[in-house]
Amino acid sequence: MNLLLFVAAGVLIGIGLKRAYGDPARYRGKVSGAILGVLSLAVFALFCIFNFVLAKNLPASNAASRTGQRAPAFSLLDSSGKPVSLSGMLAGNRAAVLVFYRGYW
Repeated sequence: MNLLLFVAAGVLIGIGLKRAYGDPARYRGKVSGAILGVLSLAVFALFCIFNFVLAKNLPASNAASRTGQRAPAFSLLDSSGKPVSLSGMLAGNRAAVLVFYRGYW
């Protein structure tokens, strides 16, 4: 989906540059159009580098839980500092949704 948004943005930038260079008296955007076009290409290049090149260097998550696998028992603190456990959440409910974020922070 992100790539489709970049394609749509590229088409719109192309249309804008064509207008800026086609009728410079009306749009007066030759310089700013070229600068914004180069900046847009730089943002797209950085997006591609981060998603397709640097993402390959992320460590493998072989020890991570798989879909449908039982989660191990755990206890964490909620926003008010009270401990919340998975078994406590499942006591009154049929299921619980766990979201795992893969990243560094």
